[in-house]
Amino acid sequence: MVFKLTYATMFNPPEELHTHFDDALKKVKSNLGQEHPMIIGGKECMAEEKSERHNPSNTDEVLGIFQKGTEKDAANAMDAARKAFPIWSTMKWQERVKLMRRVAELIDERIFEIGAIVALEVGKNRMEALGDVAETADLISQLSTQMEANEGFLKQMGTDPLQGFKATNYSVLRPYGVWLIISPFNFPAALTGGPCGAALVAGNTIVIKPATNTPWTSLKLAECMRDAGLPDGAFNYVTGPGKTLGQALTENPELNGITFTGSYDVGMHIFRTFAQG
Repeated sequence: MVFKLTYATMFNPPEELHTHFDDALKKVKSNLGQEHPMIIGGKECMAEEKSERHNPSNTDEVLGIFQKGTEKDAANAMDAARKAFPIWSTMKWQERVKLMRRVAELIDERIFEIGAIVALEVGKNRMEALGDVAETADLISQLSTQMEANEGFLKQMGTDPLQGFKATNYSVLRPYGVWLIISPFNFPAALTGGPCGAALVAGNTIVIKPATNTPWTSLKLAECMRDAGLPDGAFNYVTGPGKTLGQALTENPELNGITFTGSYDVGMHIFRTFAQG
């Protein structure tokens, strides 16, 4: 489709867009109620307890069954991300960019499927849902462009005017380590994929913990990362309550950074918890 969907153009889309969305929605709805795994260290993982997610516009409709991850799952995800960090962080930045551009391409290719899931999971209309997904791919592409434009953020600086000495200085930005992305329900694609893209393209490994009400969209983004060829453990996807799984993730000593989008109270609690680590 030649038409490029953005929030600016979505008010006058071609009929072809509606046809593709209707087809994707029909396909997605034919597979409702299935159980979905977590992804830890490249493997699909199940938990003992499950959670049904319902369509907010029709609460009798079960969208899917998702795992209620535990403190052990949090520890396993962090461990997998830590083990993958030496591989991912030392990869040439050009290779990381290539893989992340492939992630963005897969999101674009699957935009109607993921958009249909966003519409069902969040309750957005189709144009808002598709805009959310399109923005996700654009964010990852833009972050990759920034890495290229700054040549991996390794810059030679000026030479100090020291008589009898030659001093060579560089400005170097390096990855921190394991990054946690806690994303919200209202923009489950862009506010998951954008922070994931920023952390990954810079060489960090990640653990994704979506909002309890919207785990399906984040799973589809994780599948794009898997199918793009990211190393096992470079990304990890876990689901479960914030009070148990989320708390265990933020308290884990392997954690180097957090991107959180949500309420002020929860954000300040996470900030205080992480600051004491």
